[in-house]
Amino acid sequence: MKQKFNIITSTCVPLPLENVDTDQIIPARFLKATTREEKFFGDNLFRDWRYNADGTLNKDFVLNNPKYGGQILVAGKNFGSGSSREHAAWAIAGYGFRVVVSSFFADIHKNNELNNFVLPVVVSEAFLSELFESINADPKTEVEVDLPNQTITNKATGKSEKFEINAYKKHCLINGLDDIDFLLTNKDKIEAWEKRSR
Repeated sequence: MKQKFNIITSTCVPLPLENVDTDQIIPARFLKATTREEKFFGDNLFRDWRYNADGTLNKDFVLNNPKYGGQILVAGKNFGSGSSREHAAWAIAGYGFRVVVSSFFADIHKNNELNNFVLPVVVSEAFLSELFESINADPKTEVEVDLPNQTITNKATGKSEKFEINAYKKHCLINGLDDIDFLLTNKDKIEAWEKRSR
């Protein structure tokens, strides 16, 4: 059982860049690992933006700015494009983000996030733009993501939008189930169906 997902209210980390690809999320040189070591991947999220070539922190990058923090990453349009590496979702989850907000996600990356208990929330470009404005005006701006009701609310303005999610993935997130957990919870039904089908 994974951490259940219900309503998350959090401050946000703004990344107003479009077309952020999976190689920028987690560079290819970190893909040798074949198991999800969350701390390792989280430590290397946006590695080439977080650190200078000499290994020192890039103080201009948002993850290194103490003003910003929280469980929600607010990203520009077309987040997670490029290769289909699941390691990108591992890195986002490993860093501690539970929600990524954007006006568009690459399909494979969107599904990888869902499979790793990170909720990708698609909003309109107008809502995203206003959210960036609110966070820039006040880094303590909070956003409420209500998965049961499929709404996202900018607490600074009070504006909300509905978002879409696959019903099966929604069930799994709310109940803290991965695909194997889901099958195990339905073991009795599966066995009963097999008996009827013989």
